[in-house]
Amino acid sequence: MKALVFAAGLGERMRPLTDTTPKPLLEAGGKPLIAWHLEKLAAIGVREVVINTSWLAAQFPEALGDGSRWGLHIHYSYEGGTPLETGGGMHHALPLLCSDGDAPFIAVNGDIWTDYDFSRLPREPAGNAHLVMVDNPPHHPGGDFVLLPDGRLHGGDTQRLTFSGIGVYRPALLHDWRSIIGDAPGSGDTPPRFPLAPLLRAAIRDGAATGEHHAGAWTDVGTPQRLARLDAALAAAR
Repeated sequence: MKALVFAAGLGERMRPLTDTTPKPLLEAGGKPLIAWHLEKLAAIGVREVVINTSWLAAQFPEALGDGSRWGLHIHYSYEGGTPLETGGGMHHALPLLCSDGDAPFIAVNGDIWTDYDFSRLPREPAGNAHLVMVDNPPHHPGGDFVLLPDGRLHGGDTQRLTFSGIGVYRPALLHDWRSIIGDAPGSGDTPPRFPLAPLLRAAIRDGAATGEHHAGAWTDVGTPQRLARLDAALAAAR
């Protein structure tokens, strides 16, 4: 199974830290945020990882190399000076993720930290997407999707959980992306730029998305203050 780590964002809310360092390369607990993911992916037998890059892209191969220190082979999917957003980034990386057919792959946001056990992820999701959901953090109290008792996701308005940024996807999720996205800004560019959320909502409406609830630690490292709190917590745990 292959994996994609989203690392192309501009990190605007993290400035001035991201003026000189891409957000996934900022350190917490003595190592870059992205390194925590690479360790977890290697531990469950993933051997090929695609990292999409844009802002300060050259720093990623300088910091991570070819991935051999983790027993991985890292491919870099450069998106140019303007990030392609999550959907466009995944679409752009598909040739690297699906070079051996139509197999599912893992995708994880490079700017989160969690103690979630990646071995719980299904190798063959029931639908086109399987999302790890977490309790709503203070900065996102409304949540994203409802997780039903049978594991299906629903787009209801109450008792929603927050999407953690960890999921397993089938390439089929993107097959009809243009009709779902329509004429949204960036969708006509080459390569196209578009968010993943509308595709997830479409899969949920079609009954093609499942999920699970992770009740453990999870941090969306979106501000310098959250990064500092995470770093202090990991230092205390050591």
